[in-house]
Amino acid sequence: MLKKVLPLSGILSLRFLGLFLVLPVLSVYAMTLNGATPLLVGIIVGGYALTQAIFQVPFGSMSDKIGRKPTILIGLIIFLIGSVISAMSTDIYMLMLGRFLQGAGAIGSVITAMISDLVEEEVRGKAMAMMGGTIALSFALAMGLGPVIGAHFGVDILFWITAVLAVLAMVLLFTKVPTPPKIKHIYHNRTRTSDILKDPNLLSMIIINGMQKGLMTMAFVIIPIILTSDSFHWAKTDLWMAYVPAMILGLIAMGPAAVFGEKHNKPKQIFLISIVLFIASFLLMGLTSSSVLFVVGVVSFFVAFNMMEPLVQSMISKFAKVHQKGAALGIANSFAYFMTFVGGTAAGMFLDFSNREVLGLSAAAIALLWLLWTLKLQNPTKHSHLYVPQEHVDMDKLNALEHEHIAEWYINETEKLVIVKYVSEQLSKEEIEGKILK
Repeated sequence: MLKKVLPLSGILSLRFLGLFLVLPVLSVYAMTLNGATPLLVGIIVGGYALTQAIFQVPFGSMSDKIGRKPTILIGLIIFLIGSVISAMSTDIYMLMLGRFLQGAGAIGSVITAMISDLVEEEVRGKAMAMMGGTIALSFALAMGLGPVIGAHFGVDILFWITAVLAVLAMVLLFTKVPTPPKIKHIYHNRTRTSDILKDPNLLSMIIINGMQKGLMTMAFVIIPIILTSDSFHWAKTDLWMAYVPAMILGLIAMGPAAVFGEKHNKPKQIFLISIVLFIASFLLMGLTSSSVLFVVGVVSFFVAFNMMEPLVQSMISKFAKVHQKGAALGIANSFAYFMTFVGGTAAGMFLDFSNREVLGLSAAAIALLWLLWTLKLQNPTKHSHLYVPQEHVDMDKLNALEHEHIAEWYINETEKLVIVKYVSEQLSKEEIEGKILK
């Protein structure tokens, strides 16, 4: 599994590392450009996510028609062009164009689909957790590197580094990523895409994914602007003192959270703890007059984000039916990108027309409502998978197979296998074989 998942996770992580590198300093840099206002700066911070949300589905459809690898290449080329335009920007509107183009190369859903093509169903949750972990690692590294590099060499250098990372991702695509097989499935109880939103656990995970990303861009608008404002009088070169501790503690928190959430199957508890930290972080960043407490708020925010990130994609994959996974992840990621844009824009509007105190209280209140909603989430049921050669299966018996502890079954027509997903603690594979074998 590692050889299949790590290269694809690496491509996505290089792309996110490029996007995340500029976030710690982007708002304060954008404010220095001609025509800048807090609202336009907020749009720029989250702007890449708007085009991500728009192009997720078109890129996914394109990958079905022309193949995953060519589609990923096209997305990386668009990302590269956007990075170069951003690096060469001389005014706020040129930077906005570059950021929109960076997001237009929306390959996240394509990479997720490709992982699903390459990885067996029973380890797909681990694969998604691995992908989420590499993204969280990119996020944490960017928080430490971005402010230091930006302060010493300029923010335009960060965009040039992003362009180089895009080229490295292209090299990785054609040297390490295998070509996925074309597998045809027949599914039991195929449901409509709209049914995804009727599943309370999937809906909760979609909201969790969106809220996490929306609050992220809110934080990245306010942290550098407030620290360098008259409130605290930090120099731009001092921003690393807030981000580096946040990076270190975020990395430390990520490991135990991933283990507790995945291995011990307690993701709900991790999500609830993270949301409480989000609430505390925005109250501190919004209300405190102490720079030390403001930094504590920054650290709390990054710890919360890194605790969540490795689990989100995995939990969506676990809650969705096998034939819903692509659609569920697509909906969740599109909503997350949309909320990323909304978060940045809303933060810019608050700073333009109100103040950070109102912003902090509003974000904390929204997070409190999010906490109450998440109380309804259930931890996923642990399932096992039974693989039976199709030639040994009585199709009439299979079509009539219904049991409270059998989640679903499907047929891999390419490999001539029947796969049954069931709760092994309640039902043995021998019992299932007795119900379906000739």
